[in-house]
Amino acid sequence: MKSVKDLVKAHGSIILLRRSLSLTTRALAEKTITIREAITQAMDEEITRDDRVFLMGEEVAQYDGAYKMSKGLWKKHGDKRIVDTPITEMGFAGIATGAAMAGLRPICEFMTFNFSMQAIDHVINSAAKTYYMSSGKVKVPIVFRGPNGAAAGVAAQHSQDYSTWYSQCPGLKVIAPYSAEDCRGLLKAAIRDDDPVVFLENELIYGQQFAISDEALSPDFVLPIGKGKIEREGKHITLASYSIGIKICLEAAKELEQNGIDCEVINLRTLRPLDEDIIKTSVKKTHHLVTVEFGWPQCSIGAEIIARICESDAFDYLDAPPIRVTGADVPLAYAKTLEQNSMPQVSNVLKSVKKVLNK
Repeated sequence: MKSVKDLVKAHGSIILLRRSLSLTTRALAEKTITIREAITQAMDEEITRDDRVFLMGEEVAQYDGAYKMSKGLWKKHGDKRIVDTPITEMGFAGIATGAAMAGLRPICEFMTFNFSMQAIDHVINSAAKTYYMSSGKVKVPIVFRGPNGAAAGVAAQHSQDYSTWYSQCPGLKVIAPYSAEDCRGLLKAAIRDDDPVVFLENELIYGQQFAISDEALSPDFVLPIGKGKIEREGKHITLASYSIGIKICLEAAKELEQNGIDCEVINLRTLRPLDEDIIKTSVKKTHHLVTVEFGWPQCSIGAEIIARICESDAFDYLDAPPIRVTGADVPLAYAKTLEQNSMPQVSNVLKSVKKVLNK
């Protein structure tokens, strides 16, 4: 028989083991990075991996980027891979597109996508259409990336959401990530893709911390372009959104749960190609749909989603008309109160969900 001393020793070892496992599990669960870190890491890893990849844009080199998205990259990779440009979006977007046609893989950073208006001819006519117009002979593997949509207190000319602008154009792939995992996996996929990709980030969540797995931190981690993700499973209503819209959907879903309403939240991730299947499957389960976005209502992403649902067999599963939650149909104001009331809030989602469910 084991002595009391041996039993106590064994019991103590079990306690220590349990504590160790508990601490390890907690440490793994608490591993987080910001959106800013995720994007910087993804670019760094791809520039290291492929000699053809380089970053160009305003202040991306010595200054580390206007939003510090390229922090440390110039010191690590040098002038040939991290290229500062003059303030001329049409000029450097054209150079980047030409470099892609010549076989390189440029990442073209716009300080904000509002400034891409100066370069939109190259994005649409040069990058998006060349593969088709050359009968497949000329590929244009380029990523146009930067903050999209409203920031805070920058008024109408610096606050537009270009999701629908670019997602309408054949030849482009359009990505609008939400989490750090989205940004790492989808930016790496975009850089490796042979088609031009518009990568729409959101400045307001650059500094937000997101939990991330060891798998997602691997240099080999990529996510498939064109596939959405169920961020939260539910059975009463589907909330479909992207980018910062997911944040308010999750907050609304948490509040609605207290009222017995179980929301399924779909992170679209990619706007073109759009993952119709994940939306249709969810609608067939919940029988209700609300779309959420920060862009204007006319010809919006939500309008496209609802049109596709109404044109598919999922229409027969709807128990009520779908509703869109969008930004107000006005140029965004500078005044803080007007700005807040012009963009979707959690309260707008709550009201729309209750209306659809007739609560």
